[in-house]
Amino acid sequence: MIRIALYSDTWACQSPLSCFSVIWSSRCSKTSNFPDMMRGYAPKPRKRCPIPFAKDPEGLVHSKVRRTPDRLVKGLSYIMEDEPDVNNGSQSLPPFGGGGQKRWFERGESFKLNTTMKVKVHCGFTRSSGAGMTIADMRYVKGCKKLFCFVMLVDEKILSLMKYRETVEEDIHGGLRAGIWRLIPLKHLPYNETRRNEEISKLLIHRLIPQAQYSIWVSSKMVLVADPLLILERYLWREGHSFAISQHGYHHSIYEEANASKRRKKYSRPRIDAQMKVYQSEGLEPWSTKKRVISDVPEASIIIREHTMLNNLFSCLWFNEVHLFTPLDQLSFGYVAHRLGEAFKYFMFPFCEFNSLFELHSHSWDRFEMRFGGEINVA
Repeated sequence: MIRIALYSDTWACQSPLSCFSVIWSSRCSKTSNFPDMMRGYAPKPRKRCPIPFAKDPEGLVHSKVRRTPDRLVKGLSYIMEDEPDVNNGSQSLPPFGGGGQKRWFERGESFKLNTTMKVKVHCGFTRSSGAGMTIADMRYVKGCKKLFCFVMLVDEKILSLMKYRETVEEDIHGGLRAGIWRLIPLKHLPYNETRRNEEISKLLIHRLIPQAQYSIWVSSKMVLVADPLLILERYLWREGHSFAISQHGYHHSIYEEANASKRRKKYSRPRIDAQMKVYQSEGLEPWSTKKRVISDVPEASIIIREHTMLNNLFSCLWFNEVHLFTPLDQLSFGYVAHRLGEAFKYFMFPFCEFNSLFELHSHSWDRFEMRFGGEINVA
């Protein structure tokens, strides 16, 4: 049983459940001459509701929790070879996570499940595209199998800022720490888009920390205000779920979310349109009350999961959609769940409970530098 807390885009921590997020933006600056209402994003009061946590948290015996059996996916392995991408007779190494002309065919095959299935899929890292962890960091992560670990994932730019602000100390084992958090720098990040790099710590945590049994991913813009053990009991153990995520506050259909993303200029309109065109051609209908799920769109700022083989496969396939299309993961969650069908079951909890799990950071910064997501993993 391990408690692992991973944060990136962070520079200091005040307690095990809170940290400051390094997200610079001129729109957040208190020195700006434009009031919030004129910028069009005045904060609205968030609807909250009580979370039915266990009344006796001291009575939780997490060591006696039964793991979810892997009944469908019997084995999961990853394509590690760097397959060249053939283009006009020339060969070049593919992007992070594999690629080439085979990739599109393999994408379709990866969604086909059967009762004796042993799966081999693309899932980010290949032999020549690792996270660049040091030997000391890898040794520390392996030790998390026997204890609760709090690990903060950072990129090299954020680490440099933390060192400049003198919030980093070196422990007796040669590791870097910021308060309770063990810092693990991720090197050789593959994308030139920060938003896409964020998805590595968000969706590939089962590859970065393979010893983890459970994880809770929390966006770095938020401060978790609930005990992670109580969260696991409420959203997974109590009713036998293995994957939990919040409903979106406004949208149920990914096509609605796509239109909203274009209006808010979250990403390139042609790229969003191309992604939606593919999903529509592959049979994903707009959400309606006739569907088996209450929504196709999650609020993906908190993800609670048990690291079963099926959930790890789902995370790989979800990441592959981010890799192939846009880094807007809310657009691809419902599609991957749709392709896996009844095999992948998840608990989508009320949005008002999501609002009760956290507080937003209230810090201001003068300019935008970079954003690199945050994460708490408990296992």
